[in-house]
Amino acid sequence: MSDGWTPSSWRTRPAAQQPEWPDEGRLDDVLKRLNALPPLVFAGEARRLTAALGEVAEGRAFLLQAGDCAESFDSFSADSIRDKLKVILQMAVVLTYGSGVPVVKLGRIAGQFAKPRSSPTETVGDRVLPAFRGHIVNDLAPTEEARVAEPERVIQAYNQSASTLNLLRAFTKGGFADLNQVHVWNQEFVASSREGRRYETIASEIERALRFMAACGIDLSAEQNLHQVDFFTSHEALLLGYEEALTRQDSLTGEWYDCSAHLLWVGDRTRQRDGAHIEFLRGVKNPIGLKLGPSATPEEAVELCALLNPSREPGRLVLISRMGADTVEDLLPPLVEAVRDAGHPVVWECDPMHGNTYVSPSGRKTRDFTAIMSEIRSFFAVHRAAGTWPGGVHIELTGDDVTECLGGGDDIADLDQRYETACDPRLNARQSLDLAFQLAELLRS
Repeated sequence: MSDGWTPSSWRTRPAAQQPEWPDEGRLDDVLKRLNALPPLVFAGEARRLTAALGEVAEGRAFLLQAGDCAESFDSFSADSIRDKLKVILQMAVVLTYGSGVPVVKLGRIAGQFAKPRSSPTETVGDRVLPAFRGHIVNDLAPTEEARVAEPERVIQAYNQSASTLNLLRAFTKGGFADLNQVHVWNQEFVASSREGRRYETIASEIERALRFMAACGIDLSAEQNLHQVDFFTSHEALLLGYEEALTRQDSLTGEWYDCSAHLLWVGDRTRQRDGAHIEFLRGVKNPIGLKLGPSATPEEAVELCALLNPSREPGRLVLISRMGADTVEDLLPPLVEAVRDAGHPVVWECDPMHGNTYVSPSGRKTRDFTAIMSEIRSFFAVHRAAGTWPGGVHIELTGDDVTECLGGGDDIADLDQRYETACDPRLNARQSLDLAFQLAELLRS
């Protein structure tokens, strides 16, 4: 690029949130091996996502980004991938059917292994240990040995991502995502709930509509959109060595793409304008997400838009607000207005999870469903007042029957029943469907 960007130019900038690798030589060897492996996603797929997000930026579609807080090496299975996909497909059906708006489906999956930390150490019992930074770096076990950063984990993360993508492509293109399967997606522990029964009503209406179209002589087998879906992947671009090793030059356009995921985002802790993460992401052609927390200023938001999307391409940039339910109506309007007035065609997305995390009296990190919905409603109200489109939500969820967030469809009050997360608390399937129904009503209005 004429401005001096290369896949490694980030190395000249300060890089926040990078692990302390005990042997840089071993890390370099691992990254060289990674660089020789096939890409996980392809440039054409990333371009399709940019086009779909362009529709969101123009107010003609809605973005549903959802998945685990952090993927795990320990709980990896075909069933867990399938069950997460089921929940996302159910939510998308509820949103599309309830609002009439097409939904872009984007998973936090097949690469969401690294986690930023507020401190390099943490106290476990009476021991001070290096912080757990996600399975791509170290292990959750509370021992000194387990918390040492291990470069070989990078290859394991790549291999698990490849396997996950292979299964996702099979599910979404091979019949599992067919609209005729809408009843099958309703998992056993969801079907008996109030949300599950509401979903079954929608599923029955969809089936009746499909039978009606077939009776009218419409060849439904020729309508591919009824039988398969586009499902894209995303993760936080935190470990820059990993991202650089999977960055490839597209043979058709000559542009550089980070082929570890379709969309990469930069977190609230690493969005320094002169930092390594912004330097890396400004040069790849993937669609990019940018987290904006309570410390973000209007001037910073506009400058970062100019850095990451200088050509002002619709669908290139997703701004993800994560303010907290109590402050979003005060802090978000100046950002939305500044970006609007500067003419940047962004997707505005609400992350109602990370600003509403707290520690319960029992010592477990949790989130209250009421606060999550409150931030989403305020996000919609801010955009309604500004005349802009509330383009999406960014949710941490699981297909497992967990008790990690309070309230919602289950009215969960006891976190100790099935608290399983390795990092942040996630919505379970019933709570996720509850959110989707309430979100559809907001979109409709």
